[in-house]
Amino acid sequence: MCGRFILEADPDEIRKAFNLDQAPSPIQPSYNIAPTQSIATVVQRDGQYVLEMMRWGLIPVWAKEMSIGAKMINARAETIAEKPSFKRPLKKQRCLIVASGFYEWQKQGASKTPMFIRFKSSEPFGFAGLYDTWKSPDGESLTSCTIITTSANELMRSIHERMPVILPKKAHKLWLDPANQDLDELVALLQPYPADKLIAYPVAPLVNSIRNNSAENIRPVSA
Repeated sequence: MCGRFILEADPDEIRKAFNLDQAPSPIQPSYNIAPTQSIATVVQRDGQYVLEMMRWGLIPVWAKEMSIGAKMINARAETIAEKPSFKRPLKKQRCLIVASGFYEWQKQGASKTPMFIRFKSSEPFGFAGLYDTWKSPDGESLTSCTIITTSANELMRSIHERMPVILPKKAHKLWLDPANQDLDELVALLQPYPADKLIAYPVAPLVNSIRNNSAENIRPVSA
């Protein structure tokens, strides 16, 4: 699964990474992004790639209460074309979640060690995501999203059996095009990212609490 990640890229880095038509407004760096928080996403609107903020934890349009979103922070690539909560958004409500790295906890006996994973190049990247817009009983709209996960690559396998889907830049256009509704083609994109492009290392347990949100969270520590 993917339950915590970070974003520390500047607007120009994000513009280049996602081919945005213009650099977004500055985004405050966050080193402990958690479910239900507002996160940066990239979507296609009227033929342009734009950055939009969404709540992390998908609330389906048919949901009676927004609390369901806390249980839908991830969607398994193997079943998104079948489950009602995800099949409809998969057709034309796809996004990229902007990140600079993510955390996963490695089991070591009775304890768990937080590991930080990022690109070797330190570039920002995009998790494959789905979004939906829900209306509250009082008529207010809320757009929320989920991060798609897949089986672990060779690097991640020693840490966890799952990992978030990181889409390569060459797949961004196909994924973000709402006119593309070929589910087989879309699901085929949801593969483990090449292990040789990533680096993973242990960090202090500061990330275990969302109150800790600084660059200290990603400082390497001895294994």
